[in-house]
Amino acid sequence: MRRTKFTRAAAVVAVLSLGLTACGGGDEGGEGSDTVRITLANHVWTDTIKAAIPEFEEQTGLKVELTQLGEDQLSDQYNVKLNAGSDEIDVMMYRPLQEGRLFADNGYLADLSERVEGDAEWDWSDFQEGPVTATTFEDKVVGVPIITEREVLYYRKDLLAAAGLEVPATMEELESAAKTISEANPGTAGFVARTGKSAAVTQFSSFLFSFGGDFIEDGKSAVSSEEAKEAYAFYGGLINQYGPENVSTDMSWSEAMAIFTQGGAGFYTEADSLYKNSTDPAKSKVADTVGFAPLPAGPAGSKPYNIPSWALAVNETSQNQDNAWKFIEWATSKDMTLKIQQGGVPGPRASVWADESGTSTYPTDLAEAITISAENGVGHDRPLVKSVGEAREIVGGPIVAAITGADSDQAADDAQEAFDKFLEGEQ
Repeated sequence: MRRTKFTRAAAVVAVLSLGLTACGGGDEGGEGSDTVRITLANHVWTDTIKAAIPEFEEQTGLKVELTQLGEDQLSDQYNVKLNAGSDEIDVMMYRPLQEGRLFADNGYLADLSERVEGDAEWDWSDFQEGPVTATTFEDKVVGVPIITEREVLYYRKDLLAAAGLEVPATMEELESAAKTISEANPGTAGFVARTGKSAAVTQFSSFLFSFGGDFIEDGKSAVSSEEAKEAYAFYGGLINQYGPENVSTDMSWSEAMAIFTQGGAGFYTEADSLYKNSTDPAKSKVADTVGFAPLPAGPAGSKPYNIPSWALAVNETSQNQDNAWKFIEWATSKDMTLKIQQGGVPGPRASVWADESGTSTYPTDLAEAITISAENGVGHDRPLVKSVGEAREIVGGPIVAAITGADSDQAADDAQEAFDKFLEGEQ
């Protein structure tokens, strides 16, 4: 997390007081207080929750004091308040894969294990395995997932039909189809994806898992395993051989998506949460021809990431943890999760994806791909470490080497050595 002066963080904090402490309550924020202090990120999920908070207040008799911040400002505030051991936050919205390990290791997150298991109607077993794994630390549940995403295959129906191709079900079929499309359509890439050293790590991760590898095994670097080397070579090779001409090696999702939506590629692997960029006619020239499918299977099967991009946690130093849990329980209930998902925010509950009303706003093939991916998915899309940014730079090196046609096996060996040293330093 970036460290900036508290004065800057304070200057950008926007606090929405959605109610005053009711008469007869304890000290504001203290033990038994009827004011629950919530810190949330700017997000569509937050907009829906904010609009429904009066319902929560009426149901419980509690009052909510909401602080809503952009991601950078959120990190700034957590950096200041959590490091200081402040009890001024009761419920916190956080990114499990970006800062979850750091927060949990530092003791910032309360253990919710008994709470999540204590309400059969709320039903912790309804939450998908991948997101649950990402919000569990050393066998303790420290967060409840609220927003999820998976990697899926975006493709051009028209190009496949013209070439007489079926939707690829395996990595081999994907490579063959990408080759066919690139050869049959000069100027159109067979495949496009993220290429930046750090940005590509998340999307490469699904290829790594599907080839049977991972970033870390038994606490040690695994990026030079045979499975990892095959995955690096395959992902980078697709772009090197069948990607856009003169492709840059600093593309994140926005640049790769632009190539796909402007008709520049036949296949594209990306997070399902970004799908509207490809189906909105105002943004996409190929909106009418976009299809979606599960990630093609590698030697180990189809194993895309299935992650929680955001979760809710209780601040360990909060003196109002019982009421903090009441808010989380309400905000992540089956009814609220369904309502939020209907608004376009993918939720973590299996029951919501099994409910036709929960998928009615999604393209049918995308909803099917998401359901399959949730069952097969892996609960992380990057190394699970405290210094995530540094780790991504290390393990992303072989991706760039493969894209540029360099020796990705040697790059993986070099990354192995560097990543092992990094992991030693994290102990």
